[in-house]
Amino acid sequence: MYEFSPAALIWGIIIMALSAVFIRFHRQIADAIGGGLGSYEKYKLYGLIGVGIGALMMFNIPIFLLTLIANMFFGN
Repeated sequence: MYEFSPAALIWGIIIMALSAVFIRFHRQIADAIGGGLGSYEKYKLYGLIGVGIGALMMFNIPIFLLTLIANMFFGN
């Protein structure tokens, strides 16, 4: 069953905060890393994906799903 994890909550908040900073400065990061060749929207999308992963991590969803899959194959 689902179990709350304070460590997953903290990691999720950290990932979301870093992704929000990435989104805030996506143009400067795209210019520095991509050499100005890439689309700014692509870098913003990467930041939004990071926010989504952080939100899932906050609620411990990936561990919950992996546990369900492992129990289907290996049992208790």
